[in-house]
Amino acid sequence: MSRDTATDGGSADEDAPVGDNSAAGPLDGVTVIEAGSMISIGTVGRLLADFGAEVIKVEHPETGDHLRHFGPQKEGVGLWWKYLGRNKRSVTLDISTEEGKVVFEDLVAEADALIENFRPGTLERWGLGYDRLSDLNPGLVMLRVSGFGQTGPYSDRPGFGTLAEAMSGFAYLNGYPDQEPLLPPTGLADGIAAMFSTMAVAFALYSRDANDGTGQYIDTSLIEPIFSLIGPQPLRYQQLDEIEKRSGNRSTSSAPRNVYETGDGRAVAISASAQPVAMRVFDAIERPDLKEDPRFADNEQRLENVEELDAIIQDWIGDHSREEVIDRFEEHEATIAPIYNVEDILADEHYQAREAVVEVPDDQLGAGAVQGVVPRFSETPGEISHLGPQLGAHNEEVYGERLSYDDETLAELDSEGVI
Repeated sequence: MSRDTATDGGSADEDAPVGDNSAAGPLDGVTVIEAGSMISIGTVGRLLADFGAEVIKVEHPETGDHLRHFGPQKEGVGLWWKYLGRNKRSVTLDISTEEGKVVFEDLVAEADALIENFRPGTLERWGLGYDRLSDLNPGLVMLRVSGFGQTGPYSDRPGFGTLAEAMSGFAYLNGYPDQEPLLPPTGLADGIAAMFSTMAVAFALYSRDANDGTGQYIDTSLIEPIFSLIGPQPLRYQQLDEIEKRSGNRSTSSAPRNVYETGDGRAVAISASAQPVAMRVFDAIERPDLKEDPRFADNEQRLENVEELDAIIQDWIGDHSREEVIDRFEEHEATIAPIYNVEDILADEHYQAREAVVEVPDDQLGAGAVQGVVPRFSETPGEISHLGPQLGAHNEEVYGERLSYDDETLAELDSEGVI
């Protein structure tokens, strides 16, 4: 783990103090207002901030982002918030009040992008829909993330990633054929939607700047991005009248592909999606004769006889330690990986060499270990200047300096509970 300001491995000054933006990322100069809460919109803001955007996080004065109180805590400090709130400025604002609407409009009027995940219709109810905000700022890019999208018969339903994982087809495919469908243990649909959304914001900003300067709004649901990543399921159903079933750790497209237990009670994953790799697996397990066995001659036959194939591989792996198995497979250039938990990841020399986990100083945690910035840019690397700030930590900086509100105005807004 590295100390002080963490970068993605580019040419940033390693001695730059925390908070110094000398390593300007590719989004340097872009201002983003983040409104909403939880994982999806928080991840969009985190990704944009990692690469240099000034992300101003707008939070309710009383509760803040629900991430602050979600999941694991250390002495009341939410670790999800510390991770996804990194690099952002936190301001408090009750947008639903009349005074709050004015302040929000002032923020948006000077921004490049607004990203939000309120339930569809909420901003319109407050008089802050896209039509109003784009009148104030014609170049505004507005991202709207919701459970089911801004249109359609389900658009007004409350939505969470779990519902998207269920309705997208992912859960139906995930798990074992003789068991119930499995949901992922973390916010998978939220994260996938966030990645698509971050990409969309960058696309829209490029389009605006490359053309006539006009912004646009982006409608992302949680359900469609994860659906788009489950492969050619609609095409398979339409063309072959097939619905793919759960197959556990096996693949319905290639074999061998599974998780196997080693002799020392650990686990490894093997994938042989290409014919040459499968042949190298047979060499690794000291069974070159299987190359000539008609049951395993090609991928189609291996899929037909996958039970027998897996049993043969498991027998060999079960007689060796994980270290021996991995060494043997690497010797034969057969694809294999150990099944890691987070402790294994932190101890792994490859993760360490790439600084995939970095320690960032924090006024509440002392230092926090978080995933580094990815992808890696050679000329404009991303950076982690700080973890999630305390609620309203940047009120004076944003409202006083950026919007030029005087002390009297700030005191009045504070006394009325607007900020």
